Amino acid sequence: MVCSGNICRSPMGEVVLRAKLAEAGVDDVEVTSSGTGGWHAGDPMDPRAAAALRRRGYDGSSHRARQFRSAWFADRDLVLAMDSGHLAELAGEARLFADDDVPDPYYGEDAGFDEVLAQIEKAADQWVGRLSTNQP
Repeated sequence: MVCSGNICRSPMGEVVLRAKLAEAGVDDVEVTSSGTGGWHAGDPMDPRAAAALRRRGYDGSSHRARQFRSAWFADRDLVLAMDSGHLAELAGEARLFADDDVPDPYYGEDAGFDEVLAQIEKAADQWVGRLSTNQP
């Protein structure tokens, strides 16, 4: 999963998709996240993102941001971009995570993180269905 700084959307997506895959008994998929930029590398998830996850029963406390490296394409079967800007930045070698762009909640209020999380959960459910039947 890839977003801008790897402190909001993509780590939320990573935590949710990993949990939903485990719940569905899909244990042969590794889920990671990163950002197109490295300005937050080593930082934990945005506290508002972590709080939104906690409110829904997820744990994002172990996350540390990192920057995506194009060399990783060779090691990954699927790279999911959180919005069309990230998709373009990844040179078309990725796919969109959700049907619509996942908006960046970083500059908004706390409620925006809950809205983004709801969108992420819906998209994660769809990916669980695809990945459990090997249909990415």
